[in-house]
Amino acid sequence: MPDTKTSTPTTITDLDTQTATTDQKNQLIMAFDFGTQKMGMAIGSSLIESAMPLALFPMKDGIPQWETLLNIVKQHQPNLFLVGLPLNMDDSESELSARARKFARRLRHQTNIITWMVDERLSTRAARDELDQYQAQGRAKKLSADSLAAALFIEAWYRDPAGIQP
Repeated sequence: MPDTKTSTPTTITDLDTQTATTDQKNQLIMAFDFGTQKMGMAIGSSLIESAMPLALFPMKDGIPQWETLLNIVKQHQPNLFLVGLPLNMDDSESELSARARKFARRLRHQTNIITWMVDERLSTRAARDELDQYQAQGRAKKLSADSLAAALFIEAWYRDPAGIQP
């Protein structure tokens, strides 16, 4: 997890309107590592720059059970979503890119919460490396690489919020 440092105003851009705003208050961020069978999720607070992986969310051919997902969102009350965008190494869109974008748009419209897409290349590898470290320390009993990847999206936002693409 990143070191705690002084909070500075961040500029965020809405997925639909492309409108930039500056927000100086605490951001409660929920991140999603989209998949067709399961989706990793994490929640984080910009006030203390922490991210916590959540339980894997089951998907059926890339479609969540929306009522259950929206209940989880309501429970955590985030004011910003980050959704992983699976790109190829050459910057081209992968087969899952369109589905991840569709999920992000629907999430945005269902909740009216600002939603950003996050380049997720190599995030699973980084999450697996981190998971290996946790396992070596005996702390990874219920962690998943997908939910750790979602936590890494949040940590990337802490380091460089302007670097995340709307």
